[in-house]
Amino acid sequence: MKNTEVVGSKFIVQTANENHLHFAETICAEMEESAKKRGTGIAKRSPVYIMEKMVEGKAIIATTDTGEWVGFCYIETWEHGKFVANSGLIVHPDFRNSGMAKAIKQKAFELSRQKYPDAKIIGITTSLPVMKINSDLGYEPVTFSELPADDAFWKGCASCVNYDVLTRTGRKHCLCTGMMYNPEDKKKEEVAVTAGVEPEKHSWDFLKESSLYERWMRIKQRILLRREERTRKKNAGTLLVH
Repeated sequence: MKNTEVVGSKFIVQTANENHLHFAETICAEMEESAKKRGTGIAKRSPVYIMEKMVEGKAIIATTDTGEWVGFCYIETWEHGKFVANSGLIVHPDFRNSGMAKAIKQKAFELSRQKYPDAKIIGITTSLPVMKINSDLGYEPVTFSELPADDAFWKGCASCVNYDVLTRTGRKHCLCTGMMYNPEDKKKEEVAVTAGVEPEKHSWDFLKESSLYERWMRIKQRILLRREERTRKKNAGTLLVH
């Protein structure tokens, strides 16, 4: 994987390093603001944490050719490298809808494969555009039970406004969708091609299924949030009785 890649003639996407530490506060602020606007949450990270990822070579940053910050993403590992998550994807509002999210995600995916070639690459998101990017990279939807069991992984969801839904359902359901790239599946495809056998087609066709999925997401949101509202009212009534 090349550490630096020029996208078009204006943007540079690369593995972050010490030269990018001064962007950490701006990145954290934009992550928080973006989460507020979407009405969902992402794991809150401190500037120090972002700096650590940069120094460790576990982050991707995009800038303009004049050095202006454009976007960012970092990687985390779970269960001793069994799982890798590409987290904290954020693009500056001025540069959204420019293809930068896809370019950053692609670079983060390459970095993950380079550092942890045998790891399953995972993500949880409510964003359909991110799901489309993930799908193009070979991710497929998975149940939450297939994601890390490590409490520290799920603790990252604690700052999300929907965390209550996740905890009350025993980490079985939430508004997010889990997605995974399994390198073992890729190896099987390569073996099949080498043997002259037609590899199995992915069961997830995003373009065909995204509209159905979007409707399901709206239904799921109404059901889960309605259930939460009933629980809150019930708990409030119990407190009044006592």
